[in-house]
Amino acid sequence: MSEAVHTETHGFQTEVKQLLNLMAHSLYSNKEVFLRELVSNAADAADKLRFKALSDSALYESDGNLRVRLLLDKDNKTLTISDNGIGMTRDEVIEHLGTIAKSGTKAFFGQLSGDQAKDSQLIGQFGVGFYSAFIVADKVTVRSRAAGEAADRGVQWESDGDGSFTVADIEKADRGTDVVLHLRDSEEEFLDDWRLRSIIGKYSDHISIAVEMWKEGEPEREEDGEKIAATEGEWEQVNKATALWTRAKGEVSDEEYQEFYKHISHDYQDALAWSHNKVEGNQEYTSLLYVPAKAPWDLWNRDQSHGLKLYVQRVFIMDDAEQFMPTYLRFVKGVLDSNDLPLNVSREILQDNKVTAQLRKACTKRVLSMLEQMAKNDAEKYQGFWKEFGNVLKEGPAEDFANREQIGGLLRFASTHNDSDAQTVSLDDYISRMPESQEKIYYITADSYTAASHSPHLEIFRKKGIEVLLMWERVDEWLMNHFSEYQGKQLVSVTKGALDLGELDDEETKKAQEEAKETLAPVLERVKSALADEVKEVRLTHRLTSTPSCVVAGEHDMSTQMLKLMQAAGQPVPEQKYILELNPEHVLVKKLSEQPEGEQFNEWSHLLLEQALLAEQGGLKDPAAFVSRINRLLLG
Repeated sequence: MSEAVHTETHGFQTEVKQLLNLMAHSLYSNKEVFLRELVSNAADAADKLRFKALSDSALYESDGNLRVRLLLDKDNKTLTISDNGIGMTRDEVIEHLGTIAKSGTKAFFGQLSGDQAKDSQLIGQFGVGFYSAFIVADKVTVRSRAAGEAADRGVQWESDGDGSFTVADIEKADRGTDVVLHLRDSEEEFLDDWRLRSIIGKYSDHISIAVEMWKEGEPEREEDGEKIAATEGEWEQVNKATALWTRAKGEVSDEEYQEFYKHISHDYQDALAWSHNKVEGNQEYTSLLYVPAKAPWDLWNRDQSHGLKLYVQRVFIMDDAEQFMPTYLRFVKGVLDSNDLPLNVSREILQDNKVTAQLRKACTKRVLSMLEQMAKNDAEKYQGFWKEFGNVLKEGPAEDFANREQIGGLLRFASTHNDSDAQTVSLDDYISRMPESQEKIYYITADSYTAASHSPHLEIFRKKGIEVLLMWERVDEWLMNHFSEYQGKQLVSVTKGALDLGELDDEETKKAQEEAKETLAPVLERVKSALADEVKEVRLTHRLTSTPSCVVAGEHDMSTQMLKLMQAAGQPVPEQKYILELNPEHVLVKKLSEQPEGEQFNEWSHLLLEQALLAEQGGLKDPAAFVSRINRLLLG
């Protein structure tokens, strides 16, 4: 290798500086994971070369034996992880090793608290890959040459983990990448041959690429009076190099499944659950799908890359093949190995391929079944899943009509049955507690649990002992706009349309309601006249027991929560008038009915509307006018 020429110095991206600082201060208590990350990257590089060589075998450069090698140099205190994979050009080295190409990284680093235990978990979710080298090294040198390039097109990258790195042109005879770790004095344990072999055995047995270490030859020796010649050293494979998903389930331990999950996901925590299936027949494929224990930091970025690692006949094709998993299951990690797709398949071909649609359907069903089993057999574990991913799963009914009922069974809510904001109530739980005469599932959406649980709309339901589901997450409005029925029962908002409890109301109550409606009809007309075009309608209600008034949206109108969401998103909000409902049993409504025509009647009418709007919306357009009105009535 010739001396480096044409050397340039570059500054790290701000987020990389932050990450390197965390690495340098040994954020991880389990330092050995750096080797898993670097070996995993090297294996990926070999996989990518194998795929590219399908259409251009010259990229192998007469060396098709793909492998990863570890080389120790105790004198210089270096550990080198070398691969003969796809390699990198100068521009790729600068791009991949100088920046983090993930949207939202700035916001991610803003979440770091300085608490090492918590930050360690966050960093693990972020996935640091190459930068984990700085956990054990005070300087890292990378030498690389892209497959198919001339030997003098090699590149060297070097940094001691501070604010900058250097890039130089070098000559490199072999394609691929060498990562040289200049270990800190305190990390000499990673210069021990057996220590490294044990780490490879622990983390990298499942990698389908051979991982090799140098085995020293035996010196000449005498045994039983006979001289045995010296042997030369050789490269020795130290991992099984068998793709884990191709093995029978009974041959794979839970520990091996967990290590494979960490390899493909770059997560630092164990997976919550997994499903390993081999299908033969009309379609032949193997899937190994994992549900993580913790949500990734970019879960709510729907445009972020997600999906499965795709293999065709055990040849790696692509990462993040999103075509096989719906967006609402974007947290699922795993591998799909198909025998029915062509080796030269592209993302464009996958998009409209019938096999893709069938595999997507099968993988989706597999995940939903896995979640059903978890919910049935381990409610506590499922609650852990729901806490992390429940709001993503709520996107499902809108996206996946075919599985809407199955997704509905996996949803969890808070409700008036429990005096807490814990989302533990399933729709099946709710139905099991419904009185025989109840035909509908009732729910309410609001800004918060407190607002939902204290809404005046719940008064009649509490009085009659009818359970109401409480919802306050932003996604709930989206969910309920696309999920109107479950197990043949309609889901009804208690804040929209006229309240009809059907057989839950007795005949005596219905009769009293009709009498009040007839008696107070003139008063309702006067209130409607006083409020003019501020409301759509004024009517009596029996949903209230202790509150004088409330407002409801029309049955086909947008809910208050949906209007708020649109406003928060900067979208144009349509003008919407509410229906004002008055409680005929309340003293204020009775007082209103006794008022003659005039200013006082108008003031009371506006007060009942404004306090109803305040309870519904959490605010008023003109709060000063509301306060002035109250003061006038108090003094009047």
